Amino acid sequence: MPTSSAANPPLSVPTQVRGACPHDCPDTCALLTTVENGVATRVQGNPAHPHTDGVLCAKVSKYTERSYHPERVLTPLKRTGAKGAGQFVPVTWDEALADIAQRLQSIAARAPEAILPYSYAGTMGMVQGESMDRRFFHKLGASQLDRTICASAGAEALVQTLGGKVGMKVEFFAESQLILIWGSNSIGSNLHFWRYAQQAKRNGAKLVCIDPRKSETADKCHEHIALRPGTDAALALALMHELIVNDWLDHDYIERHTLGWEPLRERALQWPPERAAEVCGIPAEQIRQLAKDYGTTKPAAIRLNYGMQRVRGGGNAVRAVACLPALTGAWRHRAGGVLLSSSGQFPAQRAVLQRPDLMPARTPRTINMSTIGDDLLREASPAFGPKVEAVVVYNSNPVAVAPDSGKVVQGFAREDLFTVVLEHFQTDTADYADYILPATTQLENWDVHLSYGHTDVLLNRPAIAPLGEARSNAQIFRDLATRMGFAEPCFAESDEALCRQAFGDAVDYALLESQGFATLALPDAPFAEGNFPSPSGKCEFYSARLAAQGLDGLPDHLPNYELQGTDARYPLAMISPPARNFLNSTFVNVQSLRNIEGRPVLEIHPDDAEARGIANDAVVRVFNDRGSYLCHATVSRRARPGVVNGLGIWWRKLGLNGTNVNEVTSQALTDLGRAPTFYDCLVEVEACNTPEAAAAEVTT
Repeated sequence: MPTSSAANPPLSVPTQVRGACPHDCPDTCALLTTVENGVATRVQGNPAHPHTDGVLCAKVSKYTERSYHPERVLTPLKRTGAKGAGQFVPVTWDEALADIAQRLQSIAARAPEAILPYSYAGTMGMVQGESMDRRFFHKLGASQLDRTICASAGAEALVQTLGGKVGMKVEFFAESQLILIWGSNSIGSNLHFWRYAQQAKRNGAKLVCIDPRKSETADKCHEHIALRPGTDAALALALMHELIVNDWLDHDYIERHTLGWEPLRERALQWPPERAAEVCGIPAEQIRQLAKDYGTTKPAAIRLNYGMQRVRGGGNAVRAVACLPALTGAWRHRAGGVLLSSSGQFPAQRAVLQRPDLMPARTPRTINMSTIGDDLLREASPAFGPKVEAVVVYNSNPVAVAPDSGKVVQGFAREDLFTVVLEHFQTDTADYADYILPATTQLENWDVHLSYGHTDVLLNRPAIAPLGEARSNAQIFRDLATRMGFAEPCFAESDEALCRQAFGDAVDYALLESQGFATLALPDAPFAEGNFPSPSGKCEFYSARLAAQGLDGLPDHLPNYELQGTDARYPLAMISPPARNFLNSTFVNVQSLRNIEGRPVLEIHPDDAEARGIANDAVVRVFNDRGSYLCHATVSRRARPGVVNGLGIWWRKLGLNGTNVNEVTSQALTDLGRAPTFYDCLVEVEACNTPEAAAAEVTT
């Protein structure tokens, strides 16, 4: 038998490490990372996890390419050039932490609320996303961040209707006989739900896609209903009208398990299909047929996603749709109901992780992340409070992803704004940082995850050692706390200890360690007998809590702020759904995925293109009063007439002229949840014959 020696060491046997996908997607996949000689060689879906079933999206299957990217930031960097120029030099962790701590302490001594954290879902992990960081900023007394940029309108709508972010179990869509896929391109953004939908389709179910864009999902459904952006509530109310006049109602369920039926009935009867057809821009007969299908097919299920709530009336629209299953008694069946988010069903111990008790006696002000463009430019005032003097950005790229990005850039370009960015790469936002701190990727840190698309908790173990000098988000805030002299024992707790705290005894941590996931013990049909987590225990068609705020207690259709036909200068409505191979601004710099995506594009209907003299592949300028950006036109019937689809979100510096689609989006907020209105946007589009456009033609 051969023996090894120091000169001839044995080759290590490849191992597989269980983990979880950290990205902002309802699927929250279980991962297996193959490691050889300390190097991650492959990331694949865990076949033992039923929801993942061994399958990953194209993005995450390239995760090793992202982790070992040649442009990965692997040492602390200090700015040397002008803000935005992207000029940095490496420094030691000691130098960076000492300077950052000194700067933050100096500001906090005068006005701690002048310091602002800015983060979102760059990781969905409870440890690297919302634990030690929150403790740090709570202790500091910094401004709090209202994290609204993606889902808060729909989330508030669910809370006001069902009582929480709850819904049917995703696996039972496979047993549905009718599935309405509403505001979702599931093939691109919810792949594992699509597997269940396909199973239902093979068993005879009808699939209907409701979306202004003829998406890849719409291609695969039996029917596509291409309504105008921002008109979903009108469609839902017209469906209610038809359910009422044709008596496709479950009167017993309504009587026992709902609140506010009579006023909702009165409102719905004001919405005959003809009225909704005019608002939505679809045939009245299509509305009637959809209502008949929904009212007479058992069980019927609705899969919502967040696209539909990114308009002025987005919260009301989600409320209206969330009322539908209670009208027909769809909740009686485990394959009936609605699912937008399941995250409210997890027994997460957020207060234990985040320690709000560390805050000063007076709760600091809250700044909405969706209005960061305006807020970084505000002076101190009694209404606003102190001017923002420092921003610590992590798990986000606001210069690329926040609305009205021209103002966002102006804010981050302030020479008097001290900016620290925790990142993997030198993003658009990192270009404006005073310090960039190298963060670990999911392959290199501990974390624990819930999901908003299924009901399993997942544990992520580090598969490899941190690359270069990278440190986990939690470790960076732990180190800063030490430098700031924060003596509480909670600032010494390890990442793995934080994983154990996230759910406490409510989830079997030993099971997480042994198989990587644990399924919550929940009833198959959670609302078959009511028992909603609302104040009344019922599905609340009428919300007394909203009425107490001076708002309409019933769902209603609210027209867009920027309603088509109200401004002759900007006749086109624009939505900005995600490009299939990106996830917000994540993965844009992964070359293999960018090669597939090609270039920034605007889908425009042939009629709208012809009227403007725009040819397929031509460089076009998309503009309104807020700004403009350049991209390539794709003349396609994926866009409905009068609506253009600006696929995003490209990094600005990888776009055609250093901008992206958010140059034209608005900081106006939704009716509920204080969320942004990305899809409530009027523009004009013109063929572009500038030197910039000619250069773009050459480079792309």
